[in-house]
Amino acid sequence: MNQSQLKEILLRLKGDVEEFALIFSGKQSKKVDGLYKPESREIIIHNRNTEDQNAIIYTAIHEFAHHVHITGSPVPVSRRAHTKEYWSILHALLGRAEELDIYLNKFKTEPDFQSLTREIKENFIFKNGKLMKEFGKLLGDSYKLCIKHGMSFDDYVDRELGLGRTAARQLISVYREDINPQVGYENMKTLTRIKPGDNRNLAEEAFLNGSSPDTVKSQFAPASAPESDPAERLLQEKHRIEKSIASYNKRLAAIEKSLSQIGVS
Repeated sequence: MNQSQLKEILLRLKGDVEEFALIFSGKQSKKVDGLYKPESREIIIHNRNTEDQNAIIYTAIHEFAHHVHITGSPVPVSRRAHTKEYWSILHALLGRAEELDIYLNKFKTEPDFQSLTREIKENFIFKNGKLMKEFGKLLGDSYKLCIKHGMSFDDYVDRELGLGRTAARQLISVYREDINPQVGYENMKTLTRIKPGDNRNLAEEAFLNGSSPDTVKSQFAPASAPESDPAERLLQEKHRIEKSIASYNKRLAAIEKSLSQIGVS
């Protein structure tokens, strides 16, 4: 598989993207298998790191997801490259690659992975979800007891349990809303943030079918506040930088004055 063939594979996953270059470095790297250069729209693959074609395809998809994320975002992408939006894009691309038999997901095909995954899900993720749901019931009982005795529930969970108010309320919600423990506790919390009804049912189904948490959040979780106009955000950033520069210049002038007073130029 050469550079052109690998690029064609990526374009099969998503063809409506800004033009990019895919380059084999011909080198080994101990740090990374690949990288994306947003300024030049280049995907660099260190193809000497491995001879496993499936691994090279994964690396290419990983870097391609950065290209899709950065060039497709209506606002500048933060320096923190691996955001929730990025992971959602990557997982969608990997899912598409599996459907097209472009990428082999060995987590699902190798017996040792299958056995380990089954053990983790059945003995830890599901059992932990069930245990935390039962915990939520006891916390609900403690809330009623606090009301009965005229005591503060917040004080109880903070000082007596050392748990924290937010965590306690999340646990109570998981129990009261009868969230399916099979998805695991972290995903149960996500489901409580989705209104009961079709969307929550679809989100639960997506979790059970193997969708990643970031994918489910992007598809079903309540939308955040509308993004501000890109131009307005850039102007605000410009003003912050100008203010910082003015502050640094003022401080620099004060330092130079102090140095001059002690005879240091």
